[in-house]
Amino acid sequence: MSRPLNVVAVSGGTYRPSRTLVLTQAILAELGALLPITPQVIELTDIARPLGASLSRQEASPEVEASLKAIENADLLIVAAPVYRGSYPGLLKHLFDLVDLNALIDTPVLLAATGGSERHALVLDHQLRPLFSFFQALTLPIGVYATEADFAHYQITSELLHARIRLAAERAAPLFGALATHLRKIA
Repeated sequence: MSRPLNVVAVSGGTYRPSRTLVLTQAILAELGALLPITPQVIELTDIARPLGASLSRQEASPEVEASLKAIENADLLIVAAPVYRGSYPGLLKHLFDLVDLNALIDTPVLLAATGGSERHALVLDHQLRPLFSFFQALTLPIGVYATEADFAHYQITSELLHARIRLAAERAAPLFGALATHLRKIA
């Protein structure tokens, strides 16, 4: 019996509506069209206040702890961050500061980000990729970056962005297909 891949998507924005959440959901949908997945979305905005009050893992609220466990148990992570002042939000970093140091070893991570302009596109490679390298996670070589111009009324309107999302999912699918086969063998 085949088990769907446990895909956890972290949307790192703290406001609603959110282009970052729209991008996250689009990536999940595209991946779900290619592979059997069980998706879970963690919206930073939903846990922001209790997360900010958690100075250590021991102080985490049950809601924050559930999010941390979901991240740690994911077969695949999608991490999408808005760019604020040239970087991802500090609260998103704080969330990953509470993740167990060894929990993400060899976990595939698809990176995504949204920003006001193209000048922030390197956040994927210069800030997010090193964060997950620290965890010894497997960041996928292709990420997805979107600007405000790719959206209208919090809907993706750019065909180039749709194509980039499809490409990221298509490149990820064989890797995750192999992972699903491995999981079936050990289940």
